[in-house]
This record gives sequence, structure tokens and C-alpha cells, in this order.
Amino acid sequence: MGRLGILWLLLAVAGAVFPMLHFKAWADANGYSWSGLVGAWTVNDAATGMLWDLGIAAVTVSLATLAHVFARRDWASLVCLPVTWGIGVSAGLPLFLWFLTRKPRQAIKARDEKW
Repeated sequence: MGRLGILWLLLAVAGAVFPMLHFKAWADANGYSWSGLVGAWTVNDAATGMLWDLGIAAVTVSLATLAHVFARRDWASLVCLPVTWGIGVSAGLPLFLWFLTRKPRQAIKARDEKW
């Protein structure tokens, strides 16, 4: 794995850890409530704008992931879907970019058979 691949994985980990730290702090203060969370997402126009922004980005990452899966038959990259929707775009997008930049198993196998 090259430097870029390591960078994508580090960003995926950071994108999972740092937002969850803030979510946990909010949940500890306000309780673990879906209605409270949705209320916080729509408390004002700025928060609602971010909700729409991240929602559209999540749909975009999901469609790109599905296109990648069906074009390359890279079934392992389907893991980006639950990561994007369960953790967030900040983890799902770098993970998807890691899948894009890694060598597919077929290319590695063909290279090894050649030798």
C-alpha cells in the first residue's frame, strides 16, 4: 500500500473517531434520543443546511460506491455504505477513496501469474 492509501485510511479513522467524540458528548448531556438528535439537526437554518449538505454528500458517496462495485466487481467496497450512513461521510468518503486507489485483486493475481 502506498502513501496515498495510508493517508486515506488515516482520514477514514479520523473521520470516524472525532465526530463520534462530539456525538458522545452531546448524547451524554442530552440523552440518547432519536427525536432529540433530529431536533438538534434542525434547531436552526445553519444546522438544517449542514443536514442537507451531509445528506446529499452521503447519497453521492453511496451512488459512487455502487457504480464502483458494479464496474469493478469489487464487492468488498460495499462496506463503504454502512460506514457512510452509520458513521458519516467523513469516514465513508476516505474509505471509498482507499478502495478506488488500491489495486484490485484480479490485477494482483494476473501480475503474480505472469511471473
